[in-house]
Amino acid sequence: MGTGVPFRPGTFDGAISISAIQWLCHANAGDQNPKRRLHRFFQTLYGCLGRGTRAVFQFYPENEQQSALIMSQATKAGFNGGLVIDYPNSVKAKKVYLVLMTGGIAQLPKALTGEEEMMQHHGQIKNTGRGFTMPHKGEKKPQKGTKEWIQKKRERMLKQGRLMTPISHDESARAENIRNCVTTWRHVSACMT
Repeated sequence: MGTGVPFRPGTFDGAISISAIQWLCHANAGDQNPKRRLHRFFQTLYGCLGRGTRAVFQFYPENEQQSALIMSQATKAGFNGGLVIDYPNSVKAKKVYLVLMTGGIAQLPKALTGEEEMMQHHGQIKNTGRGFTMPHKGEKKPQKGTKEWIQKKRERMLKQGRLMTPISHDESARAENIRNCVTTWRHVSACMT
């Protein structure tokens, strides 16, 4: 990661990482410079992300200087964004996220403080944004084996990508009548002579 991200430009719509960038802050050998490694990583990551996308990194900074170093190298590479700290007053539950955005300026997500859980009722699920249609009372499913049933099934398979042939409207539900079908051994022996 310290040598860059080897992907084509504009490949990804987003990036998520847990505890990866904090390892770039350490020098394992004499020739490894944490500042240079971070800059190279953020520079190549910026190129791999599409316009208007986000990258979120969860990390555990050792001190304020380490988070300032990470943030400065990210902004040098062209990212906008900042730090989001969940549960800032807790010792065990505290989590630090670096939220970076490419393109225009967008609003950072709100941090969790623990007060949200008390306000929400447990076991309650919101279904906002989910759209589905209920069948109408008068509308019945076509009977299995009918022409309408076969056409609906073929349309469904075509949408799913399992059917490659186009739908023809003159299909029927009847099996093909195969006249030259050999069914008994007597006919087989007669055909071979």
